[in-house]
Amino acid sequence: MSCTRILAVDDSRSMRALLRMTLGGAGFDVAEAPDGQAALDWLEDHEVDLVITDINMPRLDGFGLIERLRGEQRRHIDRPILVLTTECTAERREQARAAGATGWIVKPFDPERLIAAVRSVVH
Repeated sequence: MSCTRILAVDDSRSMRALLRMTLGGAGFDVAEAPDGQAALDWLEDHEVDLVITDINMPRLDGFGLIERLRGEQRRHIDRPILVLTTECTAERREQARAAGATGWIVKPFDPERLIAAVRSVVH
């Protein structure tokens, strides 16, 4: 069985490192991108089982990334996308759901709950 590959998209280097450490420690293969545009560029040549994205990022934010993956990038139409953000309003959550997000996790995250959420959408 191959290792589940996750793309962590966040403009915070320390948050990407925390995700890599948390998810890598649970046996996942974690790739990183600093913003939505870098994620799209990376995904042109790589496959993933899950995308975890922040919302507020430069160049292309999380909403734009989700919309592009669900719209233009048809091969990612069914790819699970978890939003991991400090945003916590119902309006922003609904905006992410409407864009095509699979789930929503508020920072700071509980490592065990994040791992459980990842496992629930990729297995």
